[in-house]
Amino acid sequence: MSKSIQQQRGNARSQMPERRQVEMQFLSLDQWLDKDHRVRTVWSFVETLDLSELYQSIKATRNNVGRDPIDPRILFALWLFATIEGTTSARRIAELTTRDIPYMWICGGVSVNYHRVSDFRTEHGDLLERVLTDSIAVLIHQDLINLNTVAQDGMRVRASAGSGSFRRAASLEEARQRAQTHVEELKKQHEIETDGGDKRRQAAQKRAAREKLERIEQAQVELADMQEKYDKRSGKKRSEPRASTTDPEARRTKMSDRGNRPAMNVQFASDGDAQMIISVDVTSQGSDSGLMQPMFDDVCERYGQVPDDYLVDGGYSKKDDITHAEKQGSQVYAPLYAEEKLLAAGEDPYAARPKESSEMTEHRQRMGTDEAKEKYKRRMGIAEFPNADCRNRGLYQFRVRGRAKAKAQTLWHALAFNFMRMRNLICPLRKMSYLEVVMAN
Repeated sequence: MSKSIQQQRGNARSQMPERRQVEMQFLSLDQWLDKDHRVRTVWSFVETLDLSELYQSIKATRNNVGRDPIDPRILFALWLFATIEGTTSARRIAELTTRDIPYMWICGGVSVNYHRVSDFRTEHGDLLERVLTDSIAVLIHQDLINLNTVAQDGMRVRASAGSGSFRRAASLEEARQRAQTHVEELKKQHEIETDGGDKRRQAAQKRAAREKLERIEQAQVELADMQEKYDKRSGKKRSEPRASTTDPEARRTKMSDRGNRPAMNVQFASDGDAQMIISVDVTSQGSDSGLMQPMFDDVCERYGQVPDDYLVDGGYSKKDDITHAEKQGSQVYAPLYAEEKLLAAGEDPYAARPKESSEMTEHRQRMGTDEAKEKYKRRMGIAEFPNADCRNRGLYQFRVRGRAKAKAQTLWHALAFNFMRMRNLICPLRKMSYLEVVMAN
């Protein structure tokens, strides 16, 4: 640049920043935050939750010594608000608590360590599931949700496992022996250190070596399970399966872009009217076949109600699952297997088949009617809406390993999705949002 800033400005006047002027401002965090900011609603919602089990685990009491831990409500609100904002990194959240007003407002001066934030995400999966169930149960009790129509859909989420971490049985055994030897060598090395060494470094080394050994051993268990399933399906051994040494419960799965990558299968069941998530599961299975019955049973047991209509896509069209749901009193709406091919060949896909159950025959005949086809059209709007929203909020790759932890991360997304739905849906009789109804009960 040939011109100086002054030459560029010329005679033009503009407001310039003044960064050396000393000012005295008496403002609280509450004054810095907008009155209608949604983080206030998040905190109000968290205050209505029963978190007794989290407080019971705190060892620092009035009659005991020890440093006061971070209040569980702060950590719960941080994760719920961060997930709503599309932030899924514990390090990022810890950073935001030092410079972003909404996150600072949640903490209220409490210092937050990213290790504690990261641990809290996956430590309380049962609690997250209970919060999800209780909020839906309140809306059912208040006649705002009826569960007459339920739709189920799945999506593949990239696992926290490297594509090159998959090993066959022989390679896994070699890796296990090396890991076992390393654990024993570390133990001997630390025992002969006369000066005691760095205790924290030694503990970290032992923990890393032990966890690696445990992952490899778990991978061997998963590999044996996969081989058994392959043998049952084909009656003979197929190509030798592989298991990951970084996340043994992950599977190489065909993704939406037709690529094969380590992933897990996230399953959502959603209510047809309010379009809210009512049940969550995470499996290692690559396909959706056979996953309808477990989710259907979970919904019925969780809420004590059998859906009138159960909508799924063609990937769930397994005869046993359809028969099971129909026997419970629910009508399944799903495309028939090879329906278009049979129609193109001049065959009737809606006619009864030999040796199939009467429930399956009724389902087959029902799907040939225009009424059933119209009902099935609702599936996409009900089931795929939560999937898309959760992906937009960061659920495209798990940051944790193992199905239990992956399910906990998924539950945060389900809670965030339901929170925004309840905040936007209005009860016409009470002139209140669904969220206000849940908070009042």
